[in-house]
Amino acid sequence: MTEFDHALVLGKFYPPHAGHHHLIRTAAARSARTTVTVLASSAESIPVADRVAWLRAEHAGTPGLVVLGDLDDHPMDFHSDEVWQLHIGVARAVLARRAILDGAPATAPVDAVFSSEDYGDELAKRLGARHVPVDPDRTAFPVSGTAVRADPRGRWADLAPATRAGLCARIVVVGAESTGTTTLSRQLAEHFGAPWVAEYGRAHTEHKLAAARAFDPSATLEDLVWTVGNFADVAARQRELSDAAVDGPVLVCDNDAWAATVWAHRYLGAPHPEVAPDAPLPALYLLTDHVGVPFEQDGWRDGEHLRGWMTDLFREGLAARAAPWAVVSGTAEERLRTAVELAEAAVERHFRFSAPLLPRG
Repeated sequence: MTEFDHALVLGKFYPPHAGHHHLIRTAAARSARTTVTVLASSAESIPVADRVAWLRAEHAGTPGLVVLGDLDDHPMDFHSDEVWQLHIGVARAVLARRAILDGAPATAPVDAVFSSEDYGDELAKRLGARHVPVDPDRTAFPVSGTAVRADPRGRWADLAPATRAGLCARIVVVGAESTGTTTLSRQLAEHFGAPWVAEYGRAHTEHKLAAARAFDPSATLEDLVWTVGNFADVAARQRELSDAAVDGPVLVCDNDAWAATVWAHRYLGAPHPEVAPDAPLPALYLLTDHVGVPFEQDGWRDGEHLRGWMTDLFREGLAARAAPWAVVSGTAEERLRTAVELAEAAVERHFRFSAPLLPRG
C-alpha cells in the first residue's frame, strides 16, 4: 500500500542528474502514480524533448510513473503572486494531460509534491498537496544542474546512461572510399582518449556477401542487390553501436547513421532520406577530401572513379545538415593537425550551455 495516490515531481532537469533520479525514485516508491513534469524555457539549449526522453529511458518500467514535458517561459519571481499563478497554470495544464492519458480527467489533482527545492512548500500549498522534501541539503547526492552545466565532463559520473548518450560530443569522420576516414578517426580517438566506433557498412557488406554465397557459392560483390532496407539496417546498427560505445564525454566515429543515406544514394542512384530520418546531429562532421590520397584496393572497394562525385555528394548533404562540418585535406600530418584543432573547438562549444531563467533578485 502506497502512502500517496498521485505525486508530482517538477523541475527543469537541465540536464537530469543523479539527484533528480533519486528524487523521482523516492516519489515513485511512495506513490501509486507519479507525474514527472519537465518545465523548460525556450532560452535553454537542451531541448525539452531530449530531457523527457532521457528521464523516460532511466525510469522505464516504473509502475505508475509518467514523464511529461512542456515550455514555461514565464518569469521566475517567487515573491510575486501573479507570477506564481502563471506557473501554477502551466503545472495544472500538464497534470490535466496526465489525467487525460489515464482516461480519468477528474483525477488531475495531486496529493503530494516531492521536491529538493526551497519553492516546494509554496508549490505544494498552491496545489493543495503535501510537500515531501527529499535531500534538500544535497547530502545524499551532492550535485545540481548548475554544477553539471558548469563542468559536464567533470560531473559525467552523475549522469545516467541515456543522458550521457544524448550529451556526448560526437566527432564523425565521413568521406568517399579510400580517403582515410578510418585512419583519421582512429587518430582522433587516440588524441582524446575516447572510444572509437568503426564503420558498420563494411561489416554489413561482408555479411551480405556471405548470405548471397549461401545461395550461390560463386557470388561476388558485383552480384549483390542493394535495397533501401539494407541501408536502413546499416543506419540503425551504426547508431546502436555508437550509443553503446559512449563511456565518456567524447566519442569518435568512422561514419554515422546519416552517412548511410549518402551511401544509399551512391548504390541506389537516388536520394533516400527515409534511410535515417531521425539521425542525431554530432558536435562536428569532418569530411576527408579525396584529392591527394592514393586509392588503395583492399578487395572490397569499387568506387575509385566515383570518389570526386562522392566527395561532392557528402559536401551537399553536410551543407543541408544543422551541424558544424569542415573538409580536411593536405598531407596526413596536415589533416590530423586540422582535425584536432577543429574537434577540440567543437567539443568546447558542444559543452557550452545557455543560462536558464533565474529568479528575480
